[in-house]
Amino acid sequence: MHAQDVFYIRLNGLELQAERILDPSLRNRPVAIISSAESKGTVVALSKEAEDEGLFYGMQISMAKRVGQSTRFLPYNRSLYSQINQYILQTISDFTPTIEQNGFDGFYLDMKGIDILRGHIHNSGLSIFERIQNKTSIVSSVGISVNKLISRIITSVVPEKVHNVESGLEAKFLEPLNPIILPVVKEKNVYRVIKFLIIKRILDIQILKNKTKFFQLLFDKYSQQLSRQCMGVDISVVKPVEIQNNIMRQAIMPEDTNDEQVLYAIIKDLAEQIGFTLRKRKKNAQKIRINIHYSDGHQSNRIGKLVFVDDKSIFDVLKILFFRANKRRNRIRSIIIEAYKLSTLTIQNNLFCDNKNMKISEVKDKIREKHGLRSLQTVDVLQVLGDI
Repeated sequence: MHAQDVFYIRLNGLELQAERILDPSLRNRPVAIISSAESKGTVVALSKEAEDEGLFYGMQISMAKRVGQSTRFLPYNRSLYSQINQYILQTISDFTPTIEQNGFDGFYLDMKGIDILRGHIHNSGLSIFERIQNKTSIVSSVGISVNKLISRIITSVVPEKVHNVESGLEAKFLEPLNPIILPVVKEKNVYRVIKFLIIKRILDIQILKNKTKFFQLLFDKYSQQLSRQCMGVDISVVKPVEIQNNIMRQAIMPEDTNDEQVLYAIIKDLAEQIGFTLRKRKKNAQKIRINIHYSDGHQSNRIGKLVFVDDKSIFDVLKILFFRANKRRNRIRSIIIEAYKLSTLTIQNNLFCDNKNMKISEVKDKIREKHGLRSLQTVDVLQVLGDI
């Protein structure tokens, strides 16, 4: 790559952000997300407030609960984090088709040539940042450079929401940083040598590497890799992944509720979002899932078969699934709808579909394409969304 082609998006503390979006009362409170409720479970994510109480990553639950008297402990909700991750992946795929995932909270983007289409490269990064925040309320940071290594490191050490390192300045950028930021330094043998030599800056490694024989003797089989990384050299390419064959939409309640009128209006809104997206992509979904998240952290889901993609048919299926899934009296915090096992929407499908309902949906689609997805809503949905 010959220019600043690689973007890295870091979803800063995705798990904690997701929990606080679902439950706004958790904001500014000490929160720890745990691997298991068992005493041998560990803390896998925590807020700054929980850190101030003395908790740390990897701390055993038995000890954490003694230390963090006011900390709220939440189970690790892999399903929720995965669904948000996939939704963000779908969202940023509008910017480039070449995206590589890095765990739940990171994405590499190959933006070669894209900045020419979208304006200044920094503005492209800002557009991605804003799109993610507007669509999901998740705060991210964007690193931009000539390669994956530097772009990822940027988001670890630079507080700005978007920052780019000019091509040719990679080594200079790394000079003052702690060596632990380099992936190879996490290797046990490399870390031991770095610690023994009391090396505090990557600049010291850059100087040391010029003493070739001594450098090779110290770092053995890792010497070549360390020599490249300390100079900011990375020739690995962004490996594209296929976007999951699904469409997912989520609604977070303004406040936890078990008011059926409100909940059915929310489901209708989600059904129309799913239907609009399916028809726009000319897709049918064999399966549809509703996932209910309650205020006490529990969840329930049901899966059904989706035959037709008009708004009424989708809503009718989701109402039945919701009734089957919602067997608790607790208030509901959020609802996630996922349509999956997508296939091409055929002419035969349209012929067998209720022509009246499909025609109504297609007319609504034309209005929505022109004026926006929520430009056409029934009164009950508008009231719940707070538009009237």
